[in-house]
Amino acid sequence: MEAATAALLSRYHHHLFSERRYSPRTVASYETDLQAFLGWLGQQPPSAHVSPRDVQTWQVRLWISHLHRKGLSGKSLQRKLSSIRRFYRFLLRENLIEHNPVVDVQSPKHARKLPDTLDAETLDRLLDIAPDDVLAVRDRALMELLYSSGLRLSELVGLDVQDVDRRQQQVRVLGKGNKERYVPVGRLALEAVQAWLYQRGAIAAYGETALFVSKRGTRLHPRSVQLRLNHWRLQQGLDQHVHPHKLRHSFASHMLESSGDLRAVQEMLGHADISTTQIYTHLDFQHLASVYDKAHPRARKK
Repeated sequence: MEAATAALLSRYHHHLFSERRYSPRTVASYETDLQAFLGWLGQQPPSAHVSPRDVQTWQVRLWISHLHRKGLSGKSLQRKLSSIRRFYRFLLRENLIEHNPVVDVQSPKHARKLPDTLDAETLDRLLDIAPDDVLAVRDRALMELLYSSGLRLSELVGLDVQDVDRRQQQVRVLGKGNKERYVPVGRLALEAVQAWLYQRGAIAAYGETALFVSKRGTRLHPRSVQLRLNHWRLQQGLDQHVHPHKLRHSFASHMLESSGDLRAVQEMLGHADISTTQIYTHLDFQHLASVYDKAHPRARKK
């Protein structure tokens, strides 16, 4: 790699990590996509030394076509384009280029998979846990909180004790990009969290601030949450697979179905783009269409 390109990538790394404050995992993802593009670019004739600043739109389109022929899905192509587009936005901001070569490039469309959810009756069965021991009390609290507030798994395990405001009935959440938001917490979830806090001191290590801790007394690991949800799914005799994000999906779907307030649900979920939240409107419409097909005289099949 030429020294000029290496210096440019170093500046971009600093921008992502220190200025934008993205997580190491997010930064690594963006940089991996960018390195893949630059590596491919360097293999194309006639020159193997193309500067990132000289890239043209046709070259980006050629790369996407190359990946598409290799069988990459539309979703993967969109992610890669987003990574490259972000890099060229940075170069444009730094006045290192005059035009973003990725701005007019689109990837092949992909069929968007609707999120899988649990109905209210199934959730009642899942959460009907007898408080037989401290882990059962903890697990009920974390599952109630996941469903009550629509938290991401990383947000749940990142909570500290002081993040739950029982008086205001809300929880302080640090979401993607270290963006802070406050999300309402329902009565049953607050009661479950309160029951857990009464017993948390029995296993929490001295000085540990995490709301949810393991048997060793330290902050609960995301994988442990996944395993415990599967444990309770089997314990409660549920056929459906249960994972933390399914509780988040269920929260969003049920909130939107009851309220119809897309903006409010977007804010509670911490979605930067409302188009991400809109997928739940399609989910709700599927339910309405199903009811219509079964009920309307002109829709029922003979």
